[in-house]
Amino acid sequence: MGARWFVRGDLDGLFGLALDNLVQLLVIDALCRFVLGFDDSLLYGRVLPGAAMSILVGNIYYSRQAMKLARETGRDDVCALPYGINTPSVFAFVFLVMLPVKIATGDPVAAWHAGLIACLGSGLIEFGGAFVADWLRRNVPRAALLSTLAGIALTFISLGFLFRTFASPVVGLVTFGIVSLVYFGRLRFKGGIPGGLVAVVLGTALAWMRGVAPVGDLPAAPALHLPVPVVGDLVEALSGGYGLLYLSVIVPMGLFNVVGSLQNLDSAEAAGDRYETRSSLAANGVGTMVAGLFGSCFPTTIYIGHPGWKGLGARIGYSWLDGILMAAICLTGSLGLIAWAVPIEAGMAIVLWIGIVIAAQAFQAVPRAHAPAVVIGFLPGVAAWGALVIKGALRSAQSTWGGEGAQFSDVAPALAQAELFPEGVFSLEQGFIFTAMILAAATVAVIEGHFKTAAAWMGGGAVLSFVGLMHAWTWTPADTALQLGWNAAPDAALAYALTAAVFLVLPMLGTRAPPSEGAH
Repeated sequence: MGARWFVRGDLDGLFGLALDNLVQLLVIDALCRFVLGFDDSLLYGRVLPGAAMSILVGNIYYSRQAMKLARETGRDDVCALPYGINTPSVFAFVFLVMLPVKIATGDPVAAWHAGLIACLGSGLIEFGGAFVADWLRRNVPRAALLSTLAGIALTFISLGFLFRTFASPVVGLVTFGIVSLVYFGRLRFKGGIPGGLVAVVLGTALAWMRGVAPVGDLPAAPALHLPVPVVGDLVEALSGGYGLLYLSVIVPMGLFNVVGSLQNLDSAEAAGDRYETRSSLAANGVGTMVAGLFGSCFPTTIYIGHPGWKGLGARIGYSWLDGILMAAICLTGSLGLIAWAVPIEAGMAIVLWIGIVIAAQAFQAVPRAHAPAVVIGFLPGVAAWGALVIKGALRSAQSTWGGEGAQFSDVAPALAQAELFPEGVFSLEQGFIFTAMILAAATVAVIEGHFKTAAAWMGGGAVLSFVGLMHAWTWTPADTALQLGWNAAPDAALAYALTAAVFLVLPMLGTRAPPSEGAH
Protein backbone atom coordinates (compact mmCIF):
# COMPACT_ATOMS: atom_id res chain seq x y z
CA MET A 1 0.00 0.00 0.00
CA GLY A 2 1.38 3.42 -0.94
CA ALA A 3 1.56 6.50 1.24
CA ARG A 4 -1.70 8.35 1.83
CA TRP A 5 -2.47 11.94 2.73
CA PHE A 6 -4.42 10.77 5.77
CA VAL A 7 -4.48 7.64 7.93
CA ARG A 8 -6.22 6.83 11.21
CA GLY A 9 -3.07 7.48 13.25
CA ASP A 10 -3.01 11.07 12.02
CA LEU A 11 -5.90 11.86 14.38
CA ASP A 12 -3.76 10.96 17.39
CA GLY A 13 -0.89 13.03 16.09
CA LEU A 14 -3.23 15.92 15.28
CA PHE A 15 -4.57 16.06 18.85
CA GLY A 16 -1.03 16.29 20.21
CA LEU A 17 0.45 18.74 17.71
CA ALA A 18 -2.65 20.95 17.55
CA LEU A 19 -2.86 21.08 21.33
CA ASP A 20 0.81 22.07 21.49
CA ASN A 21 0.26 24.86 18.97
CA LEU A 22 -2.97 25.95 20.65
CA VAL A 23 -1.22 26.36 23.99
CA GLN A 24 1.41 28.53 22.30
CA LEU A 25 -1.35 30.66 20.79
CA LEU A 26 -3.05 31.01 24.18
CA VAL A 27 0.27 32.13 25.67
CA ILE A 28 0.70 34.65 22.84
CA ASP A 29 -2.84 35.91 23.42
CA ALA A 30 -2.17 36.44 27.14
CA LEU A 31 1.25 38.03 26.72
CA CYS A 32 0.14 40.36 23.94
CA ARG A 33 -2.96 41.56 25.77
CA PHE A 34 -1.81 41.72 29.39
CA VAL A 35 1.96 42.35 29.11
CA LEU A 36 2.25 44.36 25.89
CA GLY A 37 -1.19 45.99 25.89
CA PHE A 38 -2.17 45.06 22.32
CA ASP A 39 -5.78 45.88 21.51
CA ASP A 40 -8.07 43.43 19.72
CA SER A 41 -7.60 45.04 16.30
CA LEU A 42 -3.84 44.59 16.52
CA LEU A 43 -3.84 41.13 18.07
CA TYR A 44 -6.71 39.55 16.13
CA GLY A 45 -6.42 41.65 13.00
CA ARG A 46 -2.65 41.53 12.46
CA VAL A 47 -0.63 39.28 14.79
CA LEU A 48 -2.76 36.14 14.69
CA PRO A 49 -3.46 36.21 10.93
CA GLY A 50 0.31 36.44 10.44
CA ALA A 51 0.79 33.46 12.74
CA ALA A 52 -1.89 31.59 10.78
CA MET A 53 -0.04 32.15 7.51
CA SER A 54 3.28 30.97 8.91
CA ILE A 55 1.82 27.82 10.51
CA LEU A 56 -0.20 26.97 7.41
CA VAL A 57 2.63 27.53 4.93
CA GLY A 58 5.09 25.48 6.98
CA ASN A 59 2.76 22.56 7.63
CA ILE A 60 1.76 22.33 3.98
CA TYR A 61 5.42 22.33 2.94
CA TYR A 62 6.44 19.62 5.40
CA SER A 63 3.40 17.52 4.45
CA ARG A 64 4.37 17.67 0.78
CA GLN A 65 7.98 16.97 1.71
CA ALA A 66 6.89 13.83 3.58
CA MET A 67 4.77 12.65 0.67
CA LYS A 68 7.70 13.16 -1.69
CA LEU A 69 9.97 11.10 0.58
CA ALA A 70 7.34 8.36 0.86
CA ARG A 71 6.95 8.11 -2.91
CA GLU A 72 10.70 8.12 -3.51
CA THR A 73 11.32 5.35 -0.98
CA GLY A 74 8.12 3.39 -1.58
CA ARG A 75 7.34 3.44 2.14
CA ASP A 76 3.99 4.08 3.82
CA ASP A 77 5.33 4.84 7.31
CA VAL A 78 6.92 8.24 6.62
CA CYS A 79 6.01 10.87 9.23
CA ALA A 80 6.06 14.59 8.42
CA LEU A 81 8.21 16.90 10.50
CA PRO A 82 6.21 18.57 13.29
CA TYR A 83 6.16 22.35 13.03
CA GLY A 84 4.74 25.35 14.84
CA ILE A 85 5.37 28.44 16.99
CA ASN A 86 8.80 28.53 18.64
CA THR A 87 8.20 28.67 22.41
CA PRO A 88 11.57 30.10 23.58
CA SER A 89 11.42 32.81 20.91
CA VAL A 90 7.96 33.87 22.08
CA PHE A 91 9.26 34.67 25.54
CA ALA A 92 12.58 36.09 24.32
CA PHE A 93 10.91 38.45 21.87
CA VAL A 94 8.18 39.53 24.29
CA PHE A 95 10.38 40.21 27.31
CA LEU A 96 13.69 41.14 25.67
CA VAL A 97 12.54 43.03 22.57
CA MET A 98 8.92 44.20 22.68
CA LEU A 99 8.46 44.91 26.38
CA PRO A 100 11.47 47.26 26.61
CA VAL A 101 10.08 49.24 23.64
CA LYS A 102 6.62 49.30 25.22
CA ILE A 103 8.11 50.62 28.48
CA ALA A 104 10.28 53.19 26.73
CA THR A 105 7.58 54.55 24.41
CA GLY A 106 4.33 53.60 26.10
CA ASP A 107 3.11 52.61 22.64
CA PRO A 108 2.01 49.01 21.95
CA VAL A 109 2.27 49.64 18.20
CA ALA A 110 5.94 50.57 18.59
CA ALA A 111 6.44 47.32 20.52
CA TRP A 112 4.72 45.44 17.69
CA HIS A 113 7.01 47.10 15.17
CA ALA A 114 10.04 45.97 17.15
CA GLY A 115 8.63 42.43 17.21
CA LEU A 116 8.09 42.47 13.45
CA ILE A 117 11.73 43.36 12.86
CA ALA A 118 12.87 40.70 15.31
CA CYS A 119 10.72 38.07 13.61
CA LEU A 120 11.76 39.02 10.09
CA GLY A 121 15.42 39.17 11.15
CA SER A 122 15.18 35.75 12.77
CA GLY A 123 13.64 34.35 9.58
CA LEU A 124 16.47 35.74 7.49
CA ILE A 125 19.03 34.22 9.84
CA GLU A 126 17.21 30.88 9.81
CA PHE A 127 17.10 30.93 6.01
CA GLY A 128 20.77 31.87 5.70
CA GLY A 129 21.66 29.36 8.38
CA ALA A 130 20.37 26.57 6.18
CA PHE A 131 23.51 27.03 4.09
CA VAL A 132 25.98 27.02 7.03
CA ALA A 133 24.19 24.72 9.48
CA ASP A 134 26.78 21.96 9.24
CA TRP A 135 29.58 24.46 9.93
CA LEU A 136 27.73 25.72 13.01
CA ARG A 137 27.26 22.19 14.27
CA ARG A 138 30.98 21.49 13.89
CA ASN A 139 32.32 24.70 15.43
CA VAL A 140 29.91 25.73 18.20
CA PRO A 141 29.89 23.36 21.18
CA ARG A 142 26.53 21.81 21.88
CA ALA A 143 26.85 22.83 25.53
CA ALA A 144 27.10 26.50 24.49
CA LEU A 145 23.95 26.37 22.41
CA LEU A 146 21.81 24.18 24.63
CA SER A 147 22.77 25.82 27.93
CA THR A 148 22.01 29.29 26.61
CA LEU A 149 18.61 28.19 25.40
CA ALA A 150 18.11 26.33 28.68
CA GLY A 151 18.79 29.53 30.62
CA ILE A 152 15.86 31.15 28.82
CA ALA A 153 13.70 28.05 29.31
CA LEU A 154 14.50 27.78 33.01
CA THR A 155 13.75 31.42 33.79
CA PHE A 156 11.51 33.18 31.29
CA ILE A 157 9.40 30.05 30.67
CA SER A 158 9.60 27.70 33.65
CA LEU A 159 9.89 30.03 36.65
CA GLY A 160 7.14 32.36 35.48
CA PHE A 161 4.74 29.47 34.99
CA LEU A 162 5.86 27.84 38.23
CA PHE A 163 4.84 31.01 40.08
CA ARG A 164 1.55 30.96 38.24
CA THR A 165 1.09 27.26 39.09
CA PHE A 166 1.28 27.94 42.81
CA ALA A 167 -0.83 31.08 42.52
CA SER A 168 -3.64 28.72 41.40
CA PRO A 169 -2.37 25.38 42.74
CA VAL A 170 -5.63 23.45 42.45
CA VAL A 171 -5.56 24.04 38.71
CA GLY A 172 -1.83 24.32 38.06
CA LEU A 173 -0.39 21.54 40.21
CA VAL A 174 -3.08 18.99 39.37
CA THR A 175 -2.64 19.52 35.62
CA PHE A 176 1.14 19.37 36.02
CA GLY A 177 0.64 16.03 37.75
CA ILE A 178 -1.21 14.75 34.69
CA VAL A 179 1.46 16.09 32.35
CA SER A 180 4.16 14.46 34.50
CA LEU A 181 2.40 11.08 34.34
CA VAL A 182 2.06 11.31 30.56
CA TYR A 183 5.41 12.78 29.52
CA PHE A 184 7.75 11.76 32.32
CA GLY A 185 5.97 8.56 33.39
CA ARG A 186 5.06 7.54 29.80
CA LEU A 187 1.44 6.80 30.81
CA ARG A 188 -0.88 6.08 27.89
CA PHE A 189 -4.64 6.43 28.38
CA LYS A 190 -6.98 3.76 27.08
CA GLY A 191 -8.54 4.50 23.75
CA GLY A 192 -5.50 6.53 22.68
CA ILE A 193 -6.80 9.73 24.31
CA PRO A 194 -3.94 12.27 24.24
CA GLY A 195 -2.63 13.01 27.71
CA GLY A 196 -2.28 16.70 26.96
CA LEU A 197 -5.95 16.84 26.06
CA VAL A 198 -6.86 15.20 29.37
CA ALA A 199 -4.77 17.80 31.23
CA VAL A 200 -6.35 20.76 29.43
CA VAL A 201 -9.94 19.48 29.77
CA LEU A 202 -9.56 18.71 33.47
CA GLY A 203 -7.66 21.96 34.01
CA THR A 204 -10.43 23.94 32.33
CA ALA A 205 -13.07 22.23 34.48
CA LEU A 206 -11.10 22.98 37.66
CA ALA A 207 -10.54 26.57 36.53
CA TRP A 208 -14.28 27.13 36.11
CA MET A 209 -15.01 25.54 39.48
CA ARG A 210 -12.38 27.68 41.21
CA GLY A 211 -13.39 30.93 39.54
CA VAL A 212 -10.21 31.22 37.48
CA ALA A 213 -12.34 31.05 34.33
CA PRO A 214 -13.95 32.57 32.41
CA VAL A 215 -11.23 35.14 31.73
CA GLY A 216 -12.64 38.67 31.45
CA ASP A 217 -15.75 39.62 29.56
CA LEU A 218 -17.30 37.43 26.91
CA PRO A 219 -15.54 38.40 23.67
CA ALA A 220 -17.28 39.44 20.50
CA ALA A 221 -18.52 36.75 18.18
CA PRO A 222 -15.86 35.28 15.89
CA ALA A 223 -15.32 37.23 12.69
CA LEU A 224 -13.13 36.69 9.67
CA HIS A 225 -9.74 38.47 9.75
CA LEU A 226 -7.97 37.94 6.45
CA PRO A 227 -4.16 38.13 6.45
CA VAL A 228 -2.80 41.35 4.97
CA PRO A 229 0.89 42.08 4.26
CA VAL A 230 2.23 44.73 6.64
CA VAL A 231 4.97 46.09 4.39
CA GLY A 232 4.22 49.68 5.36
CA ASP A 233 4.57 48.87 9.06
CA LEU A 234 7.82 47.03 8.39
CA VAL A 235 9.24 50.05 6.57
CA GLU A 236 8.21 52.27 9.47
CA ALA A 237 9.69 49.82 11.95
CA LEU A 238 13.00 49.69 10.08
CA SER A 239 13.20 53.47 10.15
CA GLY A 240 12.83 53.30 13.94
CA GLY A 241 16.15 51.51 14.39
CA TYR A 242 14.73 48.53 16.25
CA GLY A 243 16.61 45.98 14.17
CA LEU A 244 20.04 47.30 15.14
CA LEU A 245 19.08 47.88 18.76
CA TYR A 246 18.04 44.28 19.41
CA LEU A 247 20.61 42.41 17.34
CA SER A 248 21.95 40.87 20.55
CA VAL A 249 18.66 38.99 20.89
CA ILE A 250 17.69 38.49 17.25
CA VAL A 251 20.96 36.97 16.00
CA PRO A 252 21.47 34.35 18.72
CA MET A 253 17.82 33.30 18.72
CA GLY A 254 17.94 32.88 14.95
CA LEU A 255 21.04 30.71 15.30
CA PHE A 256 19.37 28.66 18.02
CA ASN A 257 16.43 28.02 15.74
CA VAL A 258 18.80 26.81 13.04
CA VAL A 259 20.71 24.45 15.29
CA GLY A 260 17.58 23.29 17.14
CA SER A 261 15.88 22.44 13.87
CA LEU A 262 19.04 20.65 12.74
CA GLN A 263 18.95 18.50 15.87
CA ASN A 264 15.30 17.70 15.25
CA LEU A 265 16.18 16.60 11.73
CA ASP A 266 18.76 14.26 13.28
CA SER A 267 16.05 12.94 15.58
CA ALA A 268 13.74 12.29 12.62
CA GLU A 269 16.54 10.49 10.77
CA ALA A 270 17.14 8.28 13.80
CA ALA A 271 13.44 7.37 13.62
CA GLY A 272 13.84 6.34 9.97
CA ASP A 273 12.86 9.51 8.08
CA ARG A 274 15.83 11.22 6.49
CA TYR A 275 14.94 14.69 5.21
CA GLU A 276 17.24 16.89 3.17
CA THR A 277 18.86 19.38 5.56
CA ARG A 278 19.16 22.53 3.49
CA SER A 279 15.64 22.62 2.09
CA SER A 280 14.10 21.71 5.46
CA LEU A 281 15.90 24.52 7.27
CA ALA A 282 15.31 27.02 4.46
CA ALA A 283 11.57 26.30 4.58
CA ASN A 284 11.65 26.93 8.30
CA GLY A 285 13.21 30.35 7.67
CA VAL A 286 10.66 31.14 4.99
CA GLY A 287 7.84 30.29 7.41
CA THR A 288 9.21 32.75 9.97
CA MET A 289 9.63 35.47 7.33
CA VAL A 290 6.04 34.90 6.21
CA ALA A 291 5.00 35.46 9.83
CA GLY A 292 6.78 38.82 9.94
CA LEU A 293 5.54 39.93 6.54
CA PHE A 294 1.92 39.29 7.55
CA GLY A 295 2.08 40.82 11.02
CA SER A 296 3.19 38.13 13.47
CA CYS A 297 6.09 38.79 15.84
CA PHE A 298 6.74 35.13 16.57
CA PRO A 299 9.10 32.76 14.73
CA THR A 300 8.17 29.21 13.84
CA THR A 301 10.35 26.13 13.99
CA ILE A 302 10.61 22.41 13.38
CA TYR A 303 9.44 20.85 16.62
CA ILE A 304 11.10 18.25 18.74
CA GLY A 305 9.18 14.99 19.07
CA HIS A 306 9.04 13.51 15.57
CA PRO A 307 9.70 9.96 16.85
CA GLY A 308 6.85 10.34 19.35
CA TRP A 309 4.31 11.40 16.75
CA LYS A 310 5.50 8.64 14.45
CA GLY A 311 5.13 6.14 17.28
CA LEU A 312 1.51 7.22 17.71
CA GLY A 313 0.85 6.30 14.09
CA ALA A 314 0.90 9.84 12.68
CA ARG A 315 2.10 10.07 9.10
CA ILE A 316 1.36 13.01 6.78
CA GLY A 317 -2.21 14.09 7.48
CA TYR A 318 -1.57 15.28 11.03
CA SER A 319 0.68 18.02 9.68
CA TRP A 320 -1.54 19.61 7.02
CA LEU A 321 -4.61 19.18 9.22
CA ASP A 322 -2.83 21.04 12.03
CA GLY A 323 -2.02 23.89 9.64
CA ILE A 324 -5.64 24.20 8.53
CA LEU A 325 -7.03 23.97 12.08
CA MET A 326 -4.64 26.56 13.53
CA ALA A 327 -5.25 28.89 10.58
CA ALA A 328 -9.01 28.60 11.10
CA ILE A 329 -8.69 29.44 14.79
CA CYS A 330 -6.48 32.46 14.09
CA LEU A 331 -8.29 33.84 11.03
CA THR A 332 -11.77 33.66 12.52
CA GLY A 333 -10.91 35.29 15.85
CA SER A 334 -11.99 32.10 17.59
CA LEU A 335 -8.88 32.22 19.76
CA GLY A 336 -10.48 35.05 21.76
CA LEU A 337 -13.42 32.83 22.69
CA ILE A 338 -11.09 29.91 23.49
CA ALA A 339 -8.90 32.15 25.67
CA TRP A 340 -12.04 33.33 27.51
CA ALA A 341 -13.20 29.77 28.21
CA VAL A 342 -9.81 28.05 28.59
CA PRO A 343 -7.52 30.07 30.88
CA ILE A 344 -3.80 29.81 30.44
CA GLU A 345 -3.70 28.01 33.81
CA ALA A 346 -5.40 25.03 32.15
CA GLY A 347 -2.61 24.56 29.63
CA MET A 348 0.40 26.10 31.32
CA ALA A 349 1.56 22.72 32.67
CA ILE A 350 2.46 21.77 29.09
CA VAL A 351 4.53 24.95 28.64
CA LEU A 352 6.18 24.37 32.02
CA TRP A 353 7.02 20.84 30.88
CA ILE A 354 8.56 22.23 27.68
CA GLY A 355 10.77 24.57 29.70
CA ILE A 356 11.88 21.75 32.01
CA VAL A 357 12.68 19.44 29.10
CA ILE A 358 14.73 22.12 27.32
CA ALA A 359 16.71 22.78 30.51
CA ALA A 360 17.22 19.07 31.19
CA GLN A 361 18.33 18.43 27.60
CA ALA A 362 21.25 20.80 28.11
CA PHE A 363 22.73 18.24 30.53
CA GLN A 364 21.50 15.06 28.84
CA ALA A 365 22.74 15.84 25.33
CA VAL A 366 26.32 16.86 26.18
CA PRO A 367 29.30 14.89 27.53
CA ARG A 368 29.27 14.65 31.33
CA ALA A 369 32.57 16.50 31.52
CA HIS A 370 30.89 19.55 29.95
CA ALA A 371 28.34 19.90 32.76
CA PRO A 372 30.19 22.88 34.33
CA ALA A 373 29.96 24.70 30.99
CA VAL A 374 26.21 24.07 30.94
CA VAL A 375 25.85 25.62 34.39
CA ILE A 376 27.91 28.64 33.34
CA GLY A 377 25.72 29.00 30.28
CA PHE A 378 22.63 29.09 32.51
CA LEU A 379 23.83 31.96 34.66
CA PRO A 380 23.56 34.97 32.31
CA GLY A 381 19.96 34.00 31.54
CA VAL A 382 19.20 33.81 35.25
CA ALA A 383 20.78 37.25 35.67
CA ALA A 384 18.72 38.71 32.83
CA TRP A 385 15.54 37.30 34.30
CA GLY A 386 16.54 38.68 37.70
CA ALA A 387 16.99 42.11 36.15
CA LEU A 388 13.52 41.86 34.64
CA VAL A 389 12.05 40.95 38.03
CA ILE A 390 13.89 43.77 39.82
CA LYS A 391 12.75 46.36 37.31
CA GLY A 392 9.19 45.05 37.25
CA ALA A 393 9.01 45.23 41.05
CA LEU A 394 10.39 48.78 41.06
CA ARG A 395 7.88 49.96 38.45
CA SER A 396 5.03 48.35 40.36
CA ALA A 397 6.13 50.09 43.56
CA GLN A 398 6.45 53.41 41.74
CA SER A 399 2.96 53.16 40.25
CA THR A 400 1.50 52.13 43.62
CA TRP A 401 3.18 54.66 45.88
CA GLY A 402 3.61 57.54 43.52
CA GLY A 403 6.82 59.34 42.73
CA GLU A 404 6.26 59.47 38.99
CA GLY A 405 8.85 62.22 38.64
CA ALA A 406 11.66 60.00 39.90
CA GLN A 407 14.26 58.75 37.46
CA PHE A 408 14.88 55.04 37.23
CA SER A 409 18.57 55.60 37.95
CA ASP A 410 17.63 56.91 41.41
CA VAL A 411 17.24 53.31 42.59
CA ALA A 412 20.89 52.44 41.94
CA PRO A 413 22.17 53.39 45.43
CA ALA A 414 19.40 51.41 47.13
CA LEU A 415 20.12 48.35 44.98
CA ALA A 416 23.83 48.61 45.71
CA GLN A 417 23.12 48.92 49.43
CA ALA A 418 21.09 45.70 49.23
CA GLU A 419 24.14 44.07 47.58
CA LEU A 420 22.29 43.49 44.30
CA PHE A 421 25.16 45.11 42.36
CA PRO A 422 23.03 46.90 39.73
CA GLU A 423 26.02 47.56 37.46
CA GLY A 424 26.70 43.84 37.22
CA VAL A 425 23.05 42.80 36.90
CA PHE A 426 22.24 45.24 34.11
CA SER A 427 25.58 44.60 32.39
CA LEU A 428 24.79 40.88 32.24
CA GLU A 429 21.24 41.58 31.05
CA GLN A 430 22.35 43.33 27.88
CA GLY A 431 23.36 40.78 25.27
CA PHE A 432 23.08 37.94 27.79
CA ILE A 433 22.49 35.38 25.02
CA PHE A 434 25.86 36.18 23.47
CA THR A 435 27.46 36.21 26.92
CA ALA A 436 26.09 32.78 27.77
CA MET A 437 27.25 31.28 24.48
CA ILE A 438 30.75 32.70 24.78
CA LEU A 439 31.31 31.76 28.42
CA ALA A 440 29.96 28.25 27.93
CA ALA A 441 31.92 27.68 24.71
CA ALA A 442 35.13 28.95 26.27
CA THR A 443 34.57 26.68 29.27
CA VAL A 444 34.11 23.65 27.00
CA ALA A 445 37.36 24.54 25.25
CA VAL A 446 39.19 24.85 28.58
CA ILE A 447 37.79 21.51 29.78
CA GLU A 448 39.00 19.86 26.57
CA GLY A 449 42.41 21.55 26.81
CA HIS A 450 41.87 23.62 23.67
CA PHE A 451 43.20 26.81 25.23
CA LYS A 452 43.69 28.71 21.97
CA THR A 453 40.05 28.05 21.09
CA ALA A 454 39.03 29.33 24.52
CA ALA A 455 41.08 32.47 23.91
CA ALA A 456 39.38 32.96 20.55
CA TRP A 457 35.95 32.80 22.16
CA MET A 458 36.98 35.35 24.77
CA GLY A 459 38.39 37.52 22.00
CA GLY A 460 34.97 37.40 20.39
CA GLY A 461 33.52 38.58 23.69
CA ALA A 462 35.93 41.51 23.68
CA VAL A 463 34.82 42.53 20.19
CA LEU A 464 31.10 42.25 20.96
CA SER A 465 31.56 44.24 24.16
CA PHE A 466 33.58 46.90 22.36
CA VAL A 467 30.77 47.52 19.84
CA GLY A 468 28.03 47.35 22.47
CA LEU A 469 26.32 44.05 21.67
CA MET A 470 27.24 42.79 25.14
CA HIS A 471 27.38 44.49 28.55
CA ALA A 472 26.87 48.03 27.23
CA TRP A 473 23.89 49.74 28.87
CA THR A 474 22.59 53.09 29.95
CA TRP A 475 19.84 54.38 32.21
CA THR A 476 16.60 55.59 30.70
CA PRO A 477 13.79 57.34 32.63
CA ALA A 478 11.97 54.03 33.26
CA ASP A 479 14.39 51.25 32.31
CA THR A 480 17.89 50.35 31.20
CA ALA A 481 18.71 50.02 27.51
CA LEU A 482 21.38 48.60 25.23
CA GLN A 483 23.98 51.19 24.22
CA LEU A 484 25.60 50.53 20.86
CA GLY A 485 28.72 52.27 19.62
CA TRP A 486 32.51 52.05 19.54
CA ASN A 487 34.11 51.37 22.92
CA ALA A 488 30.62 51.04 24.38
CA ALA A 489 31.62 48.70 27.25
CA PRO A 490 35.36 49.39 27.70
CA ASP A 491 35.82 47.57 31.01
CA ALA A 492 34.11 44.43 29.77
CA ALA A 493 36.03 44.51 26.48
CA LEU A 494 39.32 44.84 28.35
CA ALA A 495 38.36 42.05 30.73
CA TYR A 496 37.59 39.64 27.89
CA ALA A 497 40.83 40.58 26.10
CA LEU A 498 42.91 40.02 29.24
CA THR A 499 41.19 36.70 29.88
CA ALA A 500 41.98 35.67 26.31
CA ALA A 501 45.62 36.52 27.03
CA VAL A 502 45.46 34.40 30.20
CA PHE A 503 44.21 31.43 28.18
CA LEU A 504 47.02 31.89 25.69
CA VAL A 505 49.96 32.62 27.98
CA LEU A 506 49.48 30.73 31.25
CA PRO A 507 49.27 27.24 29.69
CA MET A 508 52.84 27.83 28.46
CA LEU A 509 53.98 28.06 32.09
CA GLY A 510 52.71 24.67 33.18
CA THR A 511 51.52 21.25 32.08
CA ARG A 512 48.00 19.86 31.94
CA ALA A 513 47.29 17.14 34.49
CA PRO A 514 45.46 13.96 33.48
CA PRO A 515 41.73 14.05 34.31
CA SER A 516 42.10 11.78 37.34
CA GLU A 517 44.59 14.13 39.02
CA GLY A 518 42.25 17.08 38.96
CA ALA A 519 39.10 15.18 39.92
CA HIS A 520 37.27 15.72 43.21
